[in-house]
Amino acid sequence: MVKHLKLWIVVADGEHARIVAPREDGALQTHDRVDSKSAHLRSSDLGADHPGRVQESASAARHGAEPRTDPHEAAKERFARDLGAWLLQSSRQGAFDELVLVAPSHILADLRDSLDKTASDKLRGVLARDLTKIPDHELQPHLSEWVHPPHRIR
Repeated sequence: MVKHLKLWIVVADGEHARIVAPREDGALQTHDRVDSKSAHLRSSDLGADHPGRVQESASAARHGAEPRTDPHEAAKERFARDLGAWLLQSSRQGAFDELVLVAPSHILADLRDSLDKTASDKLRGVLARDLTKIPDHELQPHLSEWVHPPHRIR
């Protein structure tokens, strides 16, 4: 008996992710979604409304201090790490046999870094593109290296 490998395709950006898998007929279908808690928050909701103040050491002047990181960028990095941890847990539970990651390069790096050796061994490919807004039925041409189009019966 031939074992069919379960393929997960993670299509993500810094705020949203979906798990897409091929159906029996070969078409792609989303079977899970993960959204960042901070996806629709303003910068002021993520951190201070204005930069902190620092006092000039040579005088009494005070200046606005630039934040070390942009709150939105920090939230995106946190989301990628959390998504990676969730994928790692799913891998350990045997939820998938093969994995393809599709995300912008900076998110892709955080996702790959969060996988252990066992999960990394399941990694069949990566694509550094943001396809989160592409509907399932239009994904196949982008993923043709890993997913073959469904056969059409005439």
